[in-house]
Amino acid sequence: MAVKVAVVGGGSSYTPELIDGFLARADRVPVDELALLDVDAERLEIVAGLAQRMARRAGWRDRAVTWTTDPHRALDGAHFVIVQLRVGGQRARLGDETLPLRFGCVGQETTGPGGFAKALRTVPVVLDIADRVARWADPAAWIVDFTNPVGIVTQALLDEGHRAIGLCNVAIGLQREFAGWLDVEPQRIELDHVGLNHLTWERAIRLDGRDVLPGLLADDLDRLAALVGLPASLVGALAAVPSYYLRYYYLSDDVVAEQRTGVPRAEEVMAIEAELMAAYRDPSTDTKPALLGQRGGAYYSEAAAELVASLHDGRGDVQVVNVRNRGAVDGLPSDAVVEVPAVITGDGAQQLPPTGPLPPEMRGLVQEAKAYEDLTLRAALSGSRTTALKALLANPLVPSYGVAEPLLAALLEANRRYLPRFFGD
Repeated sequence: MAVKVAVVGGGSSYTPELIDGFLARADRVPVDELALLDVDAERLEIVAGLAQRMARRAGWRDRAVTWTTDPHRALDGAHFVIVQLRVGGQRARLGDETLPLRFGCVGQETTGPGGFAKALRTVPVVLDIADRVARWADPAAWIVDFTNPVGIVTQALLDEGHRAIGLCNVAIGLQREFAGWLDVEPQRIELDHVGLNHLTWERAIRLDGRDVLPGLLADDLDRLAALVGLPASLVGALAAVPSYYLRYYYLSDDVVAEQRTGVPRAEEVMAIEAELMAAYRDPSTDTKPALLGQRGGAYYSEAAAELVASLHDGRGDVQVVNVRNRGAVDGLPSDAVVEVPAVITGDGAQQLPPTGPLPPEMRGLVQEAKAYEDLTLRAALSGSRTTALKALLANPLVPSYGVAEPLLAALLEANRRYLPRFFGD
């Protein structure tokens, strides 16, 4: 069966990565049309031009890659809809990374107050897109969400009854890293990856079914710690490999001090994207530029295209995804969205049986962060300032009410144009 894939946010600099992933899996997912959708017509045309040249170079038929600013045209009959948008662009991200610092909080686009602001901007937009998918796409279409904060956005999609799976590149990045360390094919590495999106730990690293993490902790502790930016003593005490996003939680004061004197990541990305767009414009460019590797999102093409391929052909391989809990993580409701390994078939994702309860130091942080996520989702949908304040109070990276109250006012005002619910517009 020929497949139509729609990419919402197709003007993203990530898109050539995605093209690369589908080209490498043409035998598993025969893409008849890759429809790129974006609100920025100029940027979309630049990115789509490169995407079309890449497809032509690989032997795809002419017009296999299409692009449009019309949602109906892009989504009509789509079998898979990949959502990779950024409401407000890099300018909004810059605010997410810098405004919280004025209040002594970590400035980051997916966690803490910055992630909170991004969720408020993003959830209503993604749900509007999902409603259009329900009306126009194939009745059995899957929504694959790569839009941050992935956990909250996926929770919103599933709670509204959409056929959706959330995706992040952290787990596949670690899998590839450990495979390189051990000099084996990545498919031989399976992670006991557990937690919430951007708040996870690897409790086991299995090579052909045998857990090699104890040996790595004994022999390569410093290397593991450097990989995730945490002290070796902390990684050793946890007896697990935290996601590098845990640095924002475990070393908050250090991170704030560094961010106050450093260059915001958004500014670095804007500079990289300006160079990328210049490269994409070059009509002789028909492969993804090496510079794209500095953009971030390593292995995104691998993760996204592999998920779509397995949903299409029902391979039954194990991938780390954001799905309903269903008992995979103890201490959370069954319908909570968590990030765990799952078997991917044509029917969706089936969580693997839990490998044991979370220890208290992990479980407590997960429960606190999930409470924050639930409140943030309610605030995004309702426009309630009271609920939004409760969400910030529940956020592990906001220290007190004295910080949360003025911080909320500043975040809402800075994002006013994207938050009509909160201003009665």
